[in-house]
Amino acid sequence: QVHVVESGGGLVQPGGSLRLSCAASGGTSSRYNIGWFRQAPGKEREFVAALRGADNNKFYADVVKGRFTISRDSAKTTVYLQMNSLKPEDTAVYYCAEKRGSPIASTLRNSQAYETWGKGTLVTVSS
Repeated sequence: QVHVVESGGGLVQPGGSLRLSCAASGGTSSRYNIGWFRQAPGKEREFVAALRGADNNKFYADVVKGRFTISRDSAKTTVYLQMNSLKPEDTAVYYCAEKRGSPIASTLRNSQAYETWGKGTLVTVSS
């Protein structure tokens, strides 16, 4: 059974940066397919970014493209979300999730496709 745990959230000023981490355990590290999602108060959970384990392909939501970068460490057990040029509208609880198998891009963008979720980490962008 795969487990994922997020860390790295906090308070940051507009224009600042944060790096979130998603530590995965269990399963086969090279095949972790990790997605980042976020949920702001009163809004539905939305896709942010994903990394497909087998080929290291990365996918982004349009609203974060060019500002956020998803990557993984050399051991392939931790996936990072580097968030730059943060805006107040980026304020949300950020979740990482793991999807088994060999998903296509559209599957990785769908929160309902993921089997394992972390508890989330709060990111607040405010002056």
